[in-house]
Amino acid sequence: MDQEPVLHTAYQLAQKQFELPELKEAFDEEKAIRLLTLAVRDLLDKDLEKLLNICYRIDLSENTLKQILHQSEPDSVASDLAKALWERQKQKAEIWKKYS
Repeated sequence: MDQEPVLHTAYQLAQKQFELPELKEAFDEEKAIRLLTLAVRDLLDKDLEKLLNICYRIDLSENTLKQILHQSEPDSVASDLAKALWERQKQKAEIWKKYS
């Protein structure tokens, strides 16, 4: 299965939730995760409640969220959470593609 449309859809979903910039050059999943990590880090520092609301709307499992917040190293919480959110967005995009 071609992952490109799924990855673009996942980025569009994350873009809306986290107000990420448009990717003008060729899509790069690593760059998408880096941008998401920056947005998550900013929300961790400035607006934890908003971040938790986004996690709820994205339907990130409560267990995953708790595990990241309580067990990740402080320097890697933002990147671990961004990766988990990215994986959830990809799952949603795959489901949408499958049933559309």
